[in-house]
Amino acid sequence: MPSLLAACVVHQIRPDSGTEGATAIDKRPVDGPVRVGKYGLRADVQVSRKWHGGLDQAVYAYSQEDADYWSAQLGRVLHPGWFGENLRIEGLPTTGARVGDRWQVGDRVLLEVTSPRTPCGTFARWVGGADARGWVKRFAAEERLGAYFRVIRTGSIQAGDPITLIATDETAPTLHDLYHREGVTAVRATD
Repeated sequence: MPSLLAACVVHQIRPDSGTEGATAIDKRPVDGPVRVGKYGLRADVQVSRKWHGGLDQAVYAYSQEDADYWSAQLGRVLHPGWFGENLRIEGLPTTGARVGDRWQVGDRVLLEVTSPRTPCGTFARWVGGADARGWVKRFAAEERLGAYFRVIRTGSIQAGDPITLIATDETAPTLHDLYHREGVTAVRATD
């Protein structure tokens, strides 16, 4: 059964040489339950809401299966939160999710898929070292992007919670499709 391996929030705001001067990409797992509101997980922040956050990108999920792929490619363990994700999950594809899919996490929280991640220079700088060179293109080319969600129903979640696909529209584009058709632009799913 699909499940939540970790719920992650910002560990530390770090200096960054990008236009904002700082980044909140350093996410780490929370022990115990964490509240999920309309703008995401309590205690999480986004330095720049132009590209991350807001109602339609309130929560970012990344699959353990994709993290394992990158761990093998980079030759290092990539702990939950390493991709800047709020949710490290297993058993459900993120990039293969469809716009408008609704996922229930635990017994209360309901999330709706909105868009794929757009890899950026901040992410490349976070990767660091020799791996940073060409990282954005490499990450995008593999199309293991992860999924952004908006929060439909608030509540609390914690590691170990089951994740259930509640609703899907087989005619809606997958995040993979959207990545190719729309140039990785955020979209608001219809209600």
